[in-house]
Amino acid sequence: MDTLERRLQKRIHVSLYALLFLTSLLGLSVLLEGCTDKCEVTNEYTYYKPVYTTLDELRASVAVTAPEPIKSVGKIYYKGGFLFVNEPGKGIHIIDNHNPSAPVNKSFITIPGSFELAIKGDLLYADSYIDLVVLDIASLENITEVNRIENVFSNYNSLGFYTDAEKGVVTDWAETKDVSIQQSDCEANIQTWGGIYYSEGIALASNVTFDKSAAIAPGNGSGPGVGGSMARFTINQDYLYTLDAGNLQPVDITDGKNPIAKTKTYVNGDIETIFPYGENLFIGSSSGMYIFNVSTPATPSLVSTYAHVRSCDPVVVDGNYAYVTLRSGTTCQGFTNQLEVIDITNLQSPQLIKTYSMTNPHGLGKDNETLFICDGDAGLKVYDASDINAIDSKQLAHYQNINAYDAIPFNNVLMMIGEDGLFQYDYADPKNIKLLSHIVVSNEE
Repeated sequence: MDTLERRLQKRIHVSLYALLFLTSLLGLSVLLEGCTDKCEVTNEYTYYKPVYTTLDELRASVAVTAPEPIKSVGKIYYKGGFLFVNEPGKGIHIIDNHNPSAPVNKSFITIPGSFELAIKGDLLYADSYIDLVVLDIASLENITEVNRIENVFSNYNSLGFYTDAEKGVVTDWAETKDVSIQQSDCEANIQTWGGIYYSEGIALASNVTFDKSAAIAPGNGSGPGVGGSMARFTINQDYLYTLDAGNLQPVDITDGKNPIAKTKTYVNGDIETIFPYGENLFIGSSSGMYIFNVSTPATPSLVSTYAHVRSCDPVVVDGNYAYVTLRSGTTCQGFTNQLEVIDITNLQSPQLIKTYSMTNPHGLGKDNETLFICDGDAGLKVYDASDINAIDSKQLAHYQNINAYDAIPFNNVLMMIGEDGLFQYDYADPKNIKLLSHIVVSNEE
């Protein structure tokens, strides 16, 4: 019996040892797996440091100079026979457009950090990074800065680098060197712009294209002028409405030379464009369209929200319909390229009526029944939109082999801007549209 008992005990001990061994292997496997997830890896990056300009220097830089070639294109604005063309981050070109067949480049207003503008009467309002600047343009030969609201755009930043009281504002990014950085595979530290925060700046992988200009961008009579559909500034009655990051910022311009910023209203972090129509503002965003009523101008109230797939989203409105272009793009993180027609008869419940496929639509404009679509590299497309259910079957013209960004139709003249320059078309006869003029964009530095 003793021998039998010893044999049983031995077998039990062997089984226990085997179990412990297997358990140890399992634990080691889990440990090794965890170590694999957290192992240090070395990646190659290019290191960029922010370049700051002091606030005093920026605020002393507004000046009017001789005309300059247009080197890059941003927002456009029409007022009283003149076109105001923004050069992103640099300032505003003034073009005499009384004869659209022969526009004349008159002068250039240097405004550091200017990306948006709006005009009412003889006063031009423009952003300058964190400030709102007021210019008197009654005499285009003697334009003067008459006021500014400092720090009104408090949410301005470049890739998360906000204004510094001593350093100033990030106005550029300087590529310094290639760096090797050890990282944990488990760390989700890649930012939406494709890099990581490193040292005093940022580091970008070699396969990431870095557009420094995009990184610092926040796109009559006595009344306001006409802006494009890509605008982030608009004027409604005696108020200027601007988009500041995710906020709607009302500014009282009853006394135009002494604007008063009112309380901001948070909308959404992805808002992009603003379009006025009647007592309402239509705000386009990457995720939808927001309708705000401004019958009480200082305190806009949300009427409704129309949601769509994630895409960039300019809006124009005419009568009972809103026309929205959705496009894919790095800042939009979407893959939809289309025109949507939305019934806004009931502002509290917008309804999608029709969707039309596009290539990469940006800005758009509408005058009576003529609809203009700036379809990116696919060019300018013109439609008869009298039947909203058959827009695609009534294309009036298609100007290919040009890049189309935004357009303003006014008094039978379409003013269209894109990477290839400023184009103007006579559409008095929509079935016989004629090119009037073209101002090229210069690539020379």
